[in-house]
This record gives sequence, C-alpha cells and structure tokens, in this order.
Amino acid sequence: MTKRRIGILTGGGDAPGLNAVIRAVVKRGAGQLGWDIIGSEDSFNGFLMRPQRLFELTPRSCQGLLHRGGTILGTTNRGDPFAWPESDGGARDRSAELAAAIRSAALEGLIVIGGDGTQRIAARLMREHGIKVVGVPKTIDNDLTATDFTFGFWSAVEVATEALDRLHTTAESHDRVMILEVMGRTAGWIALYAGVAGGADCIALPELPYDPERFCEKIRARRARGRQFSLIVVAEGARPKGRERSSGTVKHGRGSIRAGGAGQTLARALAERLDVETRVTVLGHLQRGGGPIPFDRVLATQFGVEATALVERGAWGRMVRVAGGVIGSVAMEQAAVEPRLVDPGHPLIATARAVGIELGA
Repeated sequence: MTKRRIGILTGGGDAPGLNAVIRAVVKRGAGQLGWDIIGSEDSFNGFLMRPQRLFELTPRSCQGLLHRGGTILGTTNRGDPFAWPESDGGARDRSAELAAAIRSAALEGLIVIGGDGTQRIAARLMREHGIKVVGVPKTIDNDLTATDFTFGFWSAVEVATEALDRLHTTAESHDRVMILEVMGRTAGWIALYAGVAGGADCIALPELPYDPERFCEKIRARRARGRQFSLIVVAEGARPKGRERSSGTVKHGRGSIRAGGAGQTLARALAERLDVETRVTVLGHLQRGGGPIPFDRVLATQFGVEATALVERGAWGRMVRVAGGVIGSVAMEQAAVEPRLVDPGHPLIATARAVGIELGA
C-alpha cells in the first residue's frame, strides 16, 4: 500500500492557534496514521520559490507547539498564485506552475489553513487544476460565514479586553477619554465582544457608521453623574456617517505604513465638540501575537483532527467548521463567500444597548 503524502500550509495573517492546528494534523496524520506530512513555507510560495521551501513535519518536530503563537511554516497575504506580484507592479498567473510543483512533490493533496482569501485560492486551485484540498478556517476577525467561530478570535478578544482593563485605571485616574482601536476593517466582532467584556462606554463598528455627537452625549451624561472618564472601543474600519471607509495605509518607500486611523478620526471629532482630554491607543499586531488562550487551543486541535479525518475519508473540497458547538465541515465553495458582518439585530448588540453602551447609531 502506497504511503499517503499530504501537504500543509498557512496563509494570510498570523493568528494564535495556527501551530496548534499543525501539531494536531501531524500528531494524527504522521504519528498515528503513518502519513508523510510536508510543510510549505510562507503559504503557497514554498512551492514556487527556487529552491523550494518544503520540509517534512514529524511529531518530534512539532513538540511544544500547542501554546506557541505564530506559525512555524511562516505565512503571507501577498502570494496569490493566480495573481503573482511582479517587480514592475504587474501580476501574472502562476497557478499552473504551482499545480505542477505540488504534483512533482508527490503530494496527494493539501490541508490549507487560512482566511477567506486563502480558502478562495485553494477552492480555485481544486476547481481549475484538480489539486485536492481541505480547508481550515483562520482569522482573528471571525468574519467567515461558514463557521460560528474561527480560532484566534477569542485570543484577540482576550488581548483587547485586558487592554481595556488597563486603560480603565489610567482613564479614571486622569479623568480622560480613552479610545482603544482594535482590528476589524470590515467586521467589528473583536470591538463588540471586547467592548462588552471590558465595560466600554461606547463602541464604534464598521457596520454602524456613527454620529460623533451621540458619543459626546454619552460622555457628557457620564460627567454629569460624576464619572469624569470614558472608555471607547473603535474597530479600525469604523467611520463617521457620510464618510467613506479608508484603507488605513499610505505608500511609504517600497512598502506602506498605517495612516491616521479610526481612533484618531474619532478623537479629532470629539476634540471639536468637547473640552475633554482624549488619548488613543492602537493595539495593532499585539492582537495577533502571543500564544492562544485555552479555548483557541482546543478549537484549533479539533479543527486539525477533523481536517485529517476529511483527508482520511477522501472528502476533498471541504472546509472544517464549528456550527452549534459541533465540529463538522462545509463545501469550500460555500465557505469563501461574503464576509460575516455584525448584524445590527445581533443579540450582543441588544445586550450592549441594554447595559447602556452607546454605539453611535
């Protein structure tokens, strides 16, 4: 019987729990089923680089990964094989070359860990080039429609909530308005959950363009009651009513840097209306860093085991998910659709309003 040989890669932004998924796949696939598990560095790029960056993963090489943040395989969100970036600013299709490299490595198929962009690439690779794939959903933004939760999200919420706890004490000491900007360009799940968990007074979400005056009214009302400080959580994609969403970056040399973001925009709007000292803290990549919390370690391990089970059954073209607390899978073509945004009618929105949190809309 031919020994099974499976590739694995991580794509898109890093997230706590990536290594836990890799560990689970290797422990089950290589450790118990005797497969060869081959890792590709920096997503699909490992197959396309010269020399290739492929290496075998063993249970021994994956020791100590459960609690470790980041990904031992490396990752990138600039390696679309269907639109490979060229030095002149153009792009070319290297997908056929990628498919040939995967076959040349004698891989039966790939386990692809990533967000919506990575899952779309994987699904297209299977559809157009016949490469067998199984997907594992990953994004701290928690905006994939096919799964209730993605690993890494709760770890990011934990970081944001702790930041709010710390800002609370300094805000109260100095009678300041503290604005915490968190990740979430299109979906405000981190801001919403962290804002409720951290006792924020106001939350600004991309899905609900805000009226700055409503936040001002909240701050004035608190000060009238003797509460001289306020905490505001702002998702990076939040914006005032009537203003287009900004990309948040500007070109700088060969790359780009963050421009004045959503937190600064809101701070300026408050400064125009209130005589209150305001400070902005941008968490940025702190939300992605560090090890996963226990929930994400468990979820990532479950996802890795289920991905291996799909391969074992030959159920290619499916993405692992959790729905109603049950681990299962869904067709990848259904997984990489429009992002799951915060519905204004979501129960947690109602909860936030019920405890007096102002959402600006």
